[in-house]
Amino acid sequence: MAWTGTAREEHSRKGMRYPSDMTDREWDLLAPFIPPAKTGGRRRTTDMREVVNALLYLASAGCAWRLLPKCFAPVSTVRRYFYAWRNAGLFETINTLLVMNLREIEGREASPSAGVIDSQSVKTTESGGPCGYDAGKKIKGRKRHILTDTCGFLISVLVHTADIQDRDGAVDVLKAVRGRL
Repeated sequence: MAWTGTAREEHSRKGMRYPSDMTDREWDLLAPFIPPAKTGGRRRTTDMREVVNALLYLASAGCAWRLLPKCFAPVSTVRRYFYAWRNAGLFETINTLLVMNLREIEGREASPSAGVIDSQSVKTTESGGPCGYDAGKKIKGRKRHILTDTCGFLISVLVHTADIQDRDGAVDVLKAVRGRL
């Protein structure tokens, strides 16, 4: 897509509270994926758009849960929805459907037939979870394997200990997406 004046205006974040907040058009795409409130019990009072905005803020700022600004829903509420959606596979479903739609817009088959896998080793501390030692890069930490299609759209990300060989990590990534595409 060429960044014309019209495209820049259409994707502008001016006037938004945070640059990570969703536009109305983005929310219109995402809203149908958000699970409805459970029947019975207390009515849902949390604005789901604000929960998603809070998650986008955390992801773009790279900050801890406790640093979430007070203008969003309470941290415990945002965290509860995040874990529920993650465990239900909602994020993978959204990503898969958006990638398939984007591929069709690009004039390609919805499901990719080829992809690119890459890995990156990152230093971590032991307090943050499991870590290993990548002898090739001399890094103690974790390794992420990323699969994109040939258009560059993200298909999958897997995070392992850094001692996983690339050939083994690639197999795991392909197994993870096998049922989705």
